[in-house]
This record gives sequence, C-alpha cells and structure tokens, in this order.
Amino acid sequence: MFTTRTPFRMSFLGGGTDFPAYFNEYGGCVLSATFNKYSYVTVRNLPALFDYKNQFTYSKIERFNSPDELEHPLVREALKYIDIDRIQIAYDADLPARSGIGSSSSFAVGLLNELHLLKGETLSKMELAKEAIYLERVLCNEAGGVQDQLAVAFGGLNRIDFDADGYKVRPIVISEERKNNFNKNLLLVFTGFSHFSGEVAVTQQNNIPHRTAELHEMKSLVYEGEKILSSDTSLDEFGRLLDYAWQLKRSLSDKISTSEIDSIYSNAVRAGALGGKILGAGSGGFMLLYVPEEKRKSVCDLFEPSRIIPFEFENDGTKLIYGGGK
Repeated sequence: MFTTRTPFRMSFLGGGTDFPAYFNEYGGCVLSATFNKYSYVTVRNLPALFDYKNQFTYSKIERFNSPDELEHPLVREALKYIDIDRIQIAYDADLPARSGIGSSSSFAVGLLNELHLLKGETLSKMELAKEAIYLERVLCNEAGGVQDQLAVAFGGLNRIDFDADGYKVRPIVISEERKNNFNKNLLLVFTGFSHFSGEVAVTQQNNIPHRTAELHEMKSLVYEGEKILSSDTSLDEFGRLLDYAWQLKRSLSDKISTSEIDSIYSNAVRAGALGGKILGAGSGGFMLLYVPEEKRKSVCDLFEPSRIIPFEFENDGTKLIYGGGK
C-alpha cells in the first residue's frame, strides 16, 4: 500500500502563456508556488475475494472490473494507460475541487506516482509531470495549460518556462526571511462558488490568436515579478503587479471574471489590498490577494472567517508519505 501527498499551487503571473497554442510559437513562462494544502491518494492491491476487481473511493464509490466501466475520466484513462488491475484507490483533499488551485493535476500526479510505485517503478518529478500532462490534455482531452502538473510535481516557488522543446523549472532565488514576509502578505479567500476550468480554458484557448499582445505582456510580467522577489525592492510592488496582471487576464476571455468576482475584488482593494487575482482558469474558486500587514484586518473583515484559508509555502512537491504492507 502506498500513500502520496501532493500540494496545491497558486499561480501568480504568466497564466495563459502555458497553453501549447501560445508557447509552441512564442515560448511561455509562469511564476507560481505550492502551499501546504494537499491532495492524498492511497493505492493498494485488492485481494481476489470480492465480486469486483477494483474500487475507487472519492465523493462516491465506484466498483468495477474494467476501467471502461468507470465514470471518473482521469482514473479511467490512467488505469488504461498504466495497465494495472486488482487495486483499490482512495482520494481525499484539504480543499475542495474545482477551485483554481490545480486540484485535478495534483490528483493526476499523485495517482500516477502511486500506480508506478505499485508496479515497482520510480519516476522523476519531470517524468511524472509530463505523464500527468499527457493524461489530462491528451488521454482525457481536457482543455488547459501545462503549468499545474509541473508546479505540483516539483513543489516550491518557481519560474516555469515552456517552449516547443520542453519545460524547465527554475527556483526563485530569495532569502527565507523575504519569502516568509511575502507569504504573510498573501491572503487566500474562497469566493463561495466553484468553477469548471475546462469550460473557461476552451474559450481562453480559442481566443489566443486574438490576444497575443496581451499574452506577450503577461509573459513579460513574470520576469518583472521575479526581479521584485529576488531583489530588495518593496514587496508591495509585487502586489501592484498582481493588480495589473489581473486586468490583463480578465481581457483574455469574458468567462474569466463575473460581476460577483469583480465586486469581491473591488471591495478588497478599497479595504487596502494592493492587488490579487482569481486562481486558475477563472469564474470562481479561490481568490488570492496581496494585502500589506497594516491593512490585513480591514480586508479580512470583509469575509466570513471560514472562507479565509491560512497557508504556508511548501517545497516538497509530490511525495510518498507511506509505503508498506500490501
């Protein structure tokens, strides 16, 4: 039996430039970090004593003999791809799915990690990320970019580069003290409604030929953000950069923001937030805000306490936390 823990991620800058339709021609990059909220996947061999061969437990229980019987597309395609049988899979998470934190990719990376381990195979983090990209974007035919799989596989605060030749994950050079101060100025808030990232991603992907200028500008902000974090420039400048980047992101598709999201964001800015964004594709889920310490209380007072999620950056990426037994 194996249990993996895979973090969720928050993307700060460059989202949209990780779509192949863009980066294969122009090259793309994002600035993102993983944080200490996780998905957990447990996989074990299922004894041949039951009247079914396999079981997958998540928000419901699916028992099946052939992967084609599964409703869950990601698990169905993963089991066909890895070709493994007589197993029991269980999924759990610290935060809800469909909320912009890369939960699908976190699950994909953790699941693939365990299926290989169950077969006695160990993959590198880059190999796991590439397999998860193939699983989600090709086998499941889900629209979207490729940053999430890389972010959660590697973990940490990184600049991730994409081009037609492949991917590179580059850790941001920053002192622990400055990284902690950056962490303290970020506020993670649940908007109260989930989203279907695939629907938003389809419109964003279709708009790429008409939004290349905006995407070029968004890519340039990644380098500017990296300079701010890696220097002694006031971290508040990063907050202002987030605000500018959010205005650009909203222009990529009319499905990225909503009147409710715009209202939440504008109220937070009036209360003292310098910038922020909806995480993930948009239209719901979690909102990330940059709030200077002296304004934190006034911004927090806008939200129910249960919707504010305390977090810390993490550096491990996907990780085996239990392996033993059968």
